[in-house]
Amino acid sequence: MTPVEKLLRDLVGLLEELGEPYAVMGGWAVRAHGLPRPTYDVDVTVAIDREKLPALFQRIDALGYDVGEQYLGGWLDSVADMPLFKASTFVDGRTLVADIFIAENEFQEAIIARRQRGSIDGIPTWLVTPEDLILLKLVADRVRDRADVLDVLTMNVKLDDVYLDHWAERLGVTEKLAAARKEFGESG
Repeated sequence: MTPVEKLLRDLVGLLEELGEPYAVMGGWAVRAHGLPRPTYDVDVTVAIDREKLPALFQRIDALGYDVGEQYLGGWLDSVADMPLFKASTFVDGRTLVADIFIAENEFQEAIIARRQRGSIDGIPTWLVTPEDLILLKLVADRVRDRADVLDVLTMNVKLDDVYLDHWAERLGVTEKLAAARKEFGESG
């Protein structure tokens, strides 16, 4: 097992043990819903009350991962209006990071409500749906994310287009979704 697979297994195991609703997203979800590719971090969304975060931080620390001092003091980072904290470890000369998003907005709540049970590299887990993965990748909008969107479109012919269109508009990525669909149509 690679160090990043151990990070995924440890984090999923902890969230399962605590009974906190979560969904794996990012590169690991691309492995499940798209074409497998390497990933060097773990991204999850978890529906947890902020009051429970100190206890979660302690449990993550007990597994051997570092939760930064800024998070221990109550501060959370934010990406696209989605609060998160990071847990990390240093293995074999590199830092491995888990981005743990706190489901506090309507879109994140929809992600948790729609999540699907699956398996990634033999690890039973909850995953974001292909539609939510596409939307998250469109929000992030890096070169790798755009390629991931095309991979997910390629591997998932039955998508909920009404859901995609609704959230694309709400998240401000309607044009990006249209461009991805057009590119997929031309290449698929």
